[in-house]
Amino acid sequence: MGKDKGTALVTGGSGFLGSHTANALSRSGYNVRVFDIEKSPFLLDGQEMVTGDVTDPDALKKAAKGCDAIYHFAGIADIEAANKRPRDTAQYNILGTLGALEAAKEAGVKRFVFASTVYVYSDSGGFYRASKQACENFIEEYQRAYGLPYTILRYGSLYGRRAGANNGIYRLIKSAIESGEITYNGDPDAMREYIHVADAARLSVDILDDKFANRHIVLTGQERMKVADLMRMVAEMLPNKPELKFGEKTLEAHYVMTPYNYSPRLGHKLTINDHIDLGQGLLDCIADIHDELGLNLDAAE
Repeated sequence: MGKDKGTALVTGGSGFLGSHTANALSRSGYNVRVFDIEKSPFLLDGQEMVTGDVTDPDALKKAAKGCDAIYHFAGIADIEAANKRPRDTAQYNILGTLGALEAAKEAGVKRFVFASTVYVYSDSGGFYRASKQACENFIEEYQRAYGLPYTILRYGSLYGRRAGANNGIYRLIKSAIESGEITYNGDPDAMREYIHVADAARLSVDILDDKFANRHIVLTGQERMKVADLMRMVAEMLPNKPELKFGEKTLEAHYVMTPYNYSPRLGHKLTINDHIDLGQGLLDCIADIHDELGLNLDAAE
């Protein structure tokens, strides 16, 4: 595990990005406390699990005691779900973040790390984007008012093991395996910069360096391609050669070419040279979903 570097609390640490980041923190020498509504199936030896609701301020304060850093990843992370549930989005994303900020202030943490999104200063993203904008503003004000150091991480398109149904690549691969079709309800020319969750988790730990305090960091990776080209890659990798389809329904909240429009709050992109190749990462995702479905990876149809 390495030298003890202090204690980090990860809210939403049972989820996709949260669990990978929690484990990366442990491997880097941090004591890790995971806070989530359900127990994480991905806990490493030595990690502490605290079950609780992000909308419960007292539970957050109790979990934050003795922590040097808080990674706040809990909340509604799916754009479509957020657009269907604006009130819940405000409650879990905005009020949940306020509870985490109060807990961080009371505990005197050295860094508050927030999982934001590249949608945050665009015209896309709907209520999800609006909630992240509000959270970023509150975080910045807490720093000005109380001196609470922060790092805001604006994640792009993540993929990898442990992803669920709200992850775009997971949905594409699972549909291809189960139905022999890959359907995308959006513009086939939409561009995305894919980053493997393991790379995102490593970078999410690196930003605890003092030089990243009170900064906005963009974590989108180096794999930029059209969604249609990604679908073709997946289709070529699978033995059943799924058919590509583009649905009539369009995802209005999602961006096409870029999530950015003008904003004075610049985000600096952080990358690593030894990143996971997109093709290798997709093959690993395919193997993971085959295991989940109890299928034989080598069995061609």
